[in-house]
Amino acid sequence: MPPEPGLCFAASFAPALLDPARSTPELVTGPNGKAAGRRYDVYRNNVTVSLIDALAAIYPAVQRITGVDFFRAMARLHVRSNPPTSPLLFEYGRDFPEFIEAYEHAQDMPWLADVARLERAWLDAYHAADAVPLSPARLSAVTPDRFADLVFIPHPAARCLRSDYAAVTIFAANRDDAPVMRIDASTPEDALITRGEFDVAVRRLPPGGAVFARHLMSGRPLGEAAAAALEAASEFDIAANIAGLIEAGAFTSLCCGDPS
Repeated sequence: MPPEPGLCFAASFAPALLDPARSTPELVTGPNGKAAGRRYDVYRNNVTVSLIDALAAIYPAVQRITGVDFFRAMARLHVRSNPPTSPLLFEYGRDFPEFIEAYEHAQDMPWLADVARLERAWLDAYHAADAVPLSPARLSAVTPDRFADLVFIPHPAARCLRSDYAAVTIFAANRDDAPVMRIDASTPEDALITRGEFDVAVRRLPPGGAVFARHLMSGRPLGEAAAAALEAASEFDIAANIAGLIEAGAFTSLCCGDPS
């Protein structure tokens, strides 16, 4: 069965949109069959600009850090090598942090990719499904002898990211127009991203906190998560951290044993 004419046209029309070195597709013509090179170039430029604008909207802190010109030059290269795979613009640019990490001119900002990962996680948390966060009273009703076997069900918006750099501080300092003070970027920071109700929140986790949160979010029981966190940081406060995760809205429910 031959492909539909519209699909043939799309297959010819689309590939050159993000590659200015490619000529106008032969099937693209203007009125009365005239050449449409200029018309196609305008459309090609509009597509590229719209994707760069989408990246700027998704990664505002990265753009503020690098400056608009640097960001748009970097984003343009990303657009040309990474075309969109979804019609939803907020889905675009998931691989932009990895692109930044490998980008030659960003090597003197090794923390920039992790800031981008935080921004991506923020957006994903914003668009995640709604769910009622776990109530502290639900945990209080559990008898102490069952604590070690408790399994926590993560909220759809909950994310946990680790960084070898001060990504959380840099992210927070560059998400608005306030002046940015000098930041020691060499301090490792881990982040918890949640959206208990309407607003996305990014919190810096204490030592051992990311290990603890990741274990719980992956379905490991509380006793196992606590042991891993204490191994990572001997001063880890189990009670304070579980209370903080619940307060942040990181979970929706709990059960004893494997939730599956």
